Amino acid sequence: MASDKHSKGQSPRLSVRDQTLETLRRRIISLQLPPGEPLSENELAQELGVSRTPVRESLILLREEGLVQVYPQIGSFVSLVDLGRVSEAQFVREAIECASLRDLSVDDAGIAGLRAVLQGQTEAEAAGDVEEFFRLDEEFHRELLRLAGHESAWAAVNSAKAHLDRARRLSLLETRPIATLIQQHAAVVDALETNNLADADSSLRLHLRGVFEDVQRIQQATPQLFSDGATRRPTRRSVARLA
Repeated sequence: MASDKHSKGQSPRLSVRDQTLETLRRRIISLQLPPGEPLSENELAQELGVSRTPVRESLILLREEGLVQVYPQIGSFVSLVDLGRVSEAQFVREAIECASLRDLSVDDAGIAGLRAVLQGQTEAEAAGDVEEFFRLDEEFHRELLRLAGHESAWAAVNSAKAHLDRARRLSLLETRPIATLIQQHAAVVDALETNNLADADSSLRLHLRGVFEDVQRIQQATPQLFSDGATRRPTRRSVARLA
């Protein structure tokens, strides 16, 4: 059965195909499978302990999401980062999260909950645990939607941001210090605590848009990870994995 070291809490009722899809999608978004990485059905099936069928079906679905590219007679590869998709996802995320602030009324318990998440992020930063920080980053933004009464909108945000998440993880690895992101989160909470929704909105927009500057710097340093709009036929030579 498909497994992954980050699959704790995964529902046992999922089909083998769905488990395989979740595992591969998570590995692509987390950059365990970096942009341009060749994907072998046989190797993935052996590693995950499943047949080739759920792997093949998962790759088809990931292709529909734009996370996998298939080249006839060559094979399947993790798609390069598409800046157009990143921009679209950022637009959706900013529109939903910032609009929700208008309906947000935070009491002491809500502020305490947000600050608890910030404390967890600080501890993750001190431990050098990027994965835990990323998990808590998701929790912070989802909590903002919950406090505004729009937690159900997280599904729309989450479905739109697979490509954005890859860019965000690249930025965590290569550019913005985690401490800076925590400070930006804290600025949002500080504004909410004083009921200054205008400052909360501007702080949240600044935080969400920072990924664009990061991505531009990363693209200049590692253009091979990004799509330039041209059709480039890869080879089966594996690219170096990100550290």
